[in-house]
Amino acid sequence: MQVEKYLQNYINGELVKPSNGGYIDNIEPATGKVYSHIPSSTAIDVELAVEAAEKAFPQWSNAGIQTRSEVMLRIAAGIKKYHKELAAAESMDNGKPVSLAELIDIPRAHDNIHFFATAIEHFASESHHMEKLAINYTLRRPIGIVGCISPWNLPLYLFTWKIAPALAAGNCVIAKPSEVTPLTAYLFSKICIEAGLPKGVLNIVHGLGPSAGQAIVEHEKIKAISFTGGTKTGEHLARTAAPMFKKLSLELGGKNPNIIFEDADLDKAVATSVKASFSNQGQICLCGSRIYIQESLYDDFRDKFVSAVAKLKVGDPKDKASNIGAVVSKAHFDKVLNHIDIAKDEGGKVLVGGQAVKVKGRCEEGYFIAPTVIEGLEPTCATNQDEIFGPVVTLNKFKTEDEVVALANNTKYGLSATIFTNDLNRAHRVAENIHAGIVWVNTWLLRDLRTPFGGVKNSGVGREGGFEALRFFTEPKNVCIKY
Repeated sequence: MQVEKYLQNYINGELVKPSNGGYIDNIEPATGKVYSHIPSSTAIDVELAVEAAEKAFPQWSNAGIQTRSEVMLRIAAGIKKYHKELAAAESMDNGKPVSLAELIDIPRAHDNIHFFATAIEHFASESHHMEKLAINYTLRRPIGIVGCISPWNLPLYLFTWKIAPALAAGNCVIAKPSEVTPLTAYLFSKICIEAGLPKGVLNIVHGLGPSAGQAIVEHEKIKAISFTGGTKTGEHLARTAAPMFKKLSLELGGKNPNIIFEDADLDKAVATSVKASFSNQGQICLCGSRIYIQESLYDDFRDKFVSAVAKLKVGDPKDKASNIGAVVSKAHFDKVLNHIDIAKDEGGKVLVGGQAVKVKGRCEEGYFIAPTVIEGLEPTCATNQDEIFGPVVTLNKFKTEDEVVALANNTKYGLSATIFTNDLNRAHRVAENIHAGIVWVNTWLLRDLRTPFGGVKNSGVGREGGFEALRFFTEPKNVCIKY
């Protein structure tokens, strides 16, 4: 697929320029250089998108499940067709290794569309029998026009995760990808056109959060908002949307514990923890950034873990040998390095990493940070409490099960947790007592798309995935028929 230097919005089935003619520089993180420009959209563009969605909604919502499913399956086939191009674009836009985008991001984007295209065919409503009196049944209808706002860390992966259930349920969507990583959403527009998605069903408006994003959240005709991003942005969004009585699904930050008990398979725990710590440069909300190791195993785990991390190659995302690419932007690069300095000030000992990395060749001006492991910090320090969202993890000792559960729960976040143990009873006990929306045992990031996904506490509101997502994007209506 061709990538133009100036990207366009996707409104009413067509690629169009922003109404004000304004554009934002799009910078490749690996080189630090501008390589394209994205629309700096405003409320005018959002209004045009809403008008298109209003016209499209009656036909799309009443098209029938089979018709919607068939269109979405064509879109899924388009993602598979352009797999290589999408992976290259994701890497260029985000800084992640091409190999990671090929293995994880683009296949998952395909699976998101395919899953909900077929899940809608099996989505059932309930009935309740009042013996000898009446029958109640539940109808579920699409909400109408919904807003989907996705983040920069897994751009197409999370973009499709939101819009797929919304479209499958019969809604029309106004979507805004992150202005930091817009390219695959733009290419997705072309796939939708090629697949024959009816005009106005999906509208993609590029731009900044305070302008385009805010216009989506506060538009009176957009009845639901699905958002993934930072907790502070989620707070602002909720303050705007809640008084308007919009439905809200917020997937926010995380500071996830990774717990290693003394009876764990050490080699498996080390290998999986390296992935859980540094995949996508640590820029995944599910990364295990606080590693807790039972005291008797601490030295062995630490030594093996640090050795494995030291072998990770930081380099050009186009190089197949690179394990770690660039972080997403200069601002984020500075933020992560500042957090490392804070950790040192707090008394932390850097065991490996802790500095920026200069990559020779085309990436000399890129935003690369060595994977960093720190020990010796207090549980309540900023490094163990704040979401750094980069290639930085802490190692912490614990003695007992009760102690580590208390330590794991001692943050304002509650998105995910990972437990390594060969004691099945302990696995069940700890999983039940951890304050998190998802708990993995002896694995990490193993996802079944049928299961509910989301967090507790400051990690979010609501659940995505499976029938939970289809319920969010529909309104239930009870019908009572008296005998």
